[in-house]
Amino acid sequence: MYRFLLTPRWWGINLFVVLAIPFCVFMGSWQLGRFEDRVDSHRSAEAAPDPAKQAAVPLEELLPVSTETSGKQAKVTGRYADQFLVPGRTLDDRAGYYVLGMLKTDTGGGKGLPVVRGWVAGDARGATPPPAPTGEVTVTGALQASENSQTDGVDTAGGLPRGQVGMISSATLVNLVPYGVYDAWITQGAGESGASGMKAVPAVAPQGSGLDLKAFQNLGYTGEWFVFAGFVLFMWFRLVRREAETARDLALGIPTEGDGGDGGDGPGAEDADGPAGAGRRGHGASSTPVR
Repeated sequence: MYRFLLTPRWWGINLFVVLAIPFCVFMGSWQLGRFEDRVDSHRSAEAAPDPAKQAAVPLEELLPVSTETSGKQAKVTGRYADQFLVPGRTLDDRAGYYVLGMLKTDTGGGKGLPVVRGWVAGDARGATPPPAPTGEVTVTGALQASENSQTDGVDTAGGLPRGQVGMISSATLVNLVPYGVYDAWITQGAGESGASGMKAVPAVAPQGSGLDLKAFQNLGYTGEWFVFAGFVLFMWFRLVRREAETARDLALGIPTEGDGGDGGDGPGAEDADGPAGAGRRGHGASSTPVR
């Protein structure tokens, strides 16, 4: 009864099922693993001491930026060079902009480190950044990874006025200054910011960590992939059962749908409307006596 499983058509169906189910299980397990990684990183971050209360260490010891070093206090010595405004940034539900200073260091071949000196409420159009400290200074702040197009608040449309930048990223800033740029930035505490009428910008958690919306999206994708695997298996059993029932009916001589039989769609019905049927109707009519 199940010999149909060895036909070429069913070989293709079986091969699809054999490949689809492990693939769905693999993808579901991968998404579950990503969710578990986020849970672990969230627990580690809660158990770890507050980075803002830890002693500052030299910048070079914290690079490259990772989930472990992001938010830690870094200190670096240099001289402020170029300054930019970063529009479209909110703080405490108020619109404003960042004041970004490029601290040119003596390390790393004279690279510049982007330093968010603070936040100012209002529109960045026509604004000028507060004067930066002169001479050699040592800056301490929370280390942050370069922003990207997925970071909240970034402006990727371009067309900003001169002196403004939409994204705090080495890939963007290196085209605006005549020196190299660190692939990181720091945000200062309340010290220098408060003295210049600016508010300190708090550090944010690194992307890919914490129990945010994306973490629960991974959990949702996990369920979807496992549902897909179950659906493929269900449809395979349903097709097998239907094919087996059809084969059994044919073996018992039971006509299936489309096979005709004694119904009105079969050859008999056609014969009834043909010449023989007409003859019978004619014979019946002529046998009636005429009065």
